Amino acid sequence: MLDDSNRAGLIARLALLMGAVLTTTPGAASDAPPSVAEHRDLTYMSPGGHDLHLDVYTPAPSHGPTPVWIHVHGGAWWKGARPEGWKGFSAYLDAGFSVVTVQYRLAGIATAPAAVQDVRCVISWVGKHADRFGFDTKRIVVTGSSAGGHLALMAGMLTNDNDIDLPECREPPPVAAIVDFYGPTDLDTWPAPNPSGGFIQAPHSSIARWIGERADAPAMRKRMSPVSYVRASLPPIFIVHGDADPVVPLQESLNLKQKLDAAGARSALHVVPGGAHGKFNDQQERAIEQDVLNFLRHQGVLGE
Repeated sequence: MLDDSNRAGLIARLALLMGAVLTTTPGAASDAPPSVAEHRDLTYMSPGGHDLHLDVYTPAPSHGPTPVWIHVHGGAWWKGARPEGWKGFSAYLDAGFSVVTVQYRLAGIATAPAAVQDVRCVISWVGKHADRFGFDTKRIVVTGSSAGGHLALMAGMLTNDNDIDLPECREPPPVAAIVDFYGPTDLDTWPAPNPSGGFIQAPHSSIARWIGERADAPAMRKRMSPVSYVRASLPPIFIVHGDADPVVPLQESLNLKQKLDAAGARSALHVVPGGAHGKFNDQQERAIEQDVLNFLRHQGVLGE
């Protein structure tokens, strides 16, 4: 039999577990958060009857509203999926972020600008569900790798008066920062690799697949190019790119950085020596994480 005090403690513990799964992190507390609350397979939108899901991971316990790390997966706009768990985001959870990982419509389901619309809708969803999950909507960081980096740039660089957003997702909270991992930045200049060496003429076949066969394809490539939206008032942008990337040339990020600097926008570029397309070693990954977090602290997204 439980006495009243034990019964009350049991009820409190059960209430904490409702709607979330708490996973204990192995290893020392300095290596990762002690625990993470998981909210999996949440439907955030159903365009055309196609359910789109996201996962939310929050540091447990958290002390007040948390900054939000929205992660967009890569895969050339036509393949790939959001990560199956949170362990790849341990450094950001440890820094106090809640992490939101995103499913979006791939090219086989809907061509451009669908994927951009979906990521914008995730930002809107974060704003609408801030109270439920303890999100700080003034500290939203959108990030992604490869095609996901491109989508993060697009989602974070668009203004709320654009003609791309879906009606139900208009007026999302402003993004506090963008972290782009080796994403294409100009869909008219990213060339396709040539098997015999070097590169062949743009556009890349993956771009053509995502843009689709349409009379306005050149105009859509421009609309879907982050370099088209460079201005001084952008949120701060941190760019990561390997100098030996055989898929998305480093020049894509160099060109974006040059334009950002010319416009007076806040940005930083972390070039990974010998880095291929995201295949960085553990030491390089740790250095990237540290530089990203230092940049976000400097920009006021994280406390010191």
